[in-house]
Amino acid sequence: MAVAHARIGTARYRTVIRTGAELKHELIADEPERLGGADAGPAPFDLLISALGACTAITLTMYVEKKGWPMEGLEVRLEYLGGETPPRIERVLVPTGALDEAQRARLADVAERTPVTLAIKNGVPIQTHLG
Repeated sequence: MAVAHARIGTARYRTVIRTGAELKHELIADEPERLGGADAGPAPFDLLISALGACTAITLTMYVEKKGWPMEGLEVRLEYLGGETPPRIERVLVPTGALDEAQRARLADVAERTPVTLAIKNGVPIQTHLG
């Protein structure tokens, strides 16, 4: 289960997000200056693809650890292309270490089934209530 609380006040578009166990992690979200924000933090779609990148990196690292493969690190490059029809996310995996081509291909395959990837691809129903 994941939990987050977002609160916006008088600073235009600046949003404080508290998340994690006991809401102990704090993030700031904002819009860039060109959209009227102060660029005090990532914009909402930056946060979305950041979650995807973190999930991809963590899941693939767990997978390689379980397999005992010689991956030394992994960079996950993401771009949300919202101006395209339909919108899409471009993801590039850049593993380092002595992985062979079959292992590298398997990483790309596993990346397609990480939890956040599946949530985005399959869509997660959202129920909105007033409190």
